[in-house]
Amino acid sequence: MNDYNVPVHSTRTLIKAGIIAVIIASLVLITCILPAEYNIDPTGVGKALGLTAIAEASEKPPTLNIDRGVQEKALRTDNVEIIIPAGKGLEYKLYMDKYAHVEYEWTTDGAELYFDFHGEPEGDTTGYFESFAITTSNNMKGSLTTPFKGVHGWYWKNKSDKPVVVSLTMKGFYTIKG
Repeated sequence: MNDYNVPVHSTRTLIKAGIIAVIIASLVLITCILPAEYNIDPTGVGKALGLTAIAEASEKPPTLNIDRGVQEKALRTDNVEIIIPAGKGLEYKLYMDKYAHVEYEWTTDGAELYFDFHGEPEGDTTGYFESFAITTSNNMKGSLTTPFKGVHGWYWKNKSDKPVVVSLTMKGFYTIKG
């Protein structure tokens, strides 16, 4: 036989503890979570603790200072459809500063395309470009942090006898050249 005393709590004690837990959780919700996450501060405690500043900062679109503060560009998101004619090639480019970042995903309406994802340095007159990905596919997803200021984008070549629609989604710090 064991000599262990296992405490057994009464139903009344468990209900009392549950009510206290709900009260504490409600206080934390009202004084901390709502002001920090949603900028809702019915008591004023969130402002006094500096928590509303967190919510206010998240409401503003983020910006990135590029080129040691010379330019400031806002984060943007774009969805475009590009038609690549049968037997033709087409480029779609973005102006981007050095170290700017873009996340992208593109898909076709099923057909595979030859493509070259590349960049061309601003001011270069030699025709130099740097390829980041070259292959044949019907989709691609990735990101790029640009190694230099200039235009960056895609060249698609449609080798089929029908037009191909490319759906492109981008999110980052860029200006569309088209």
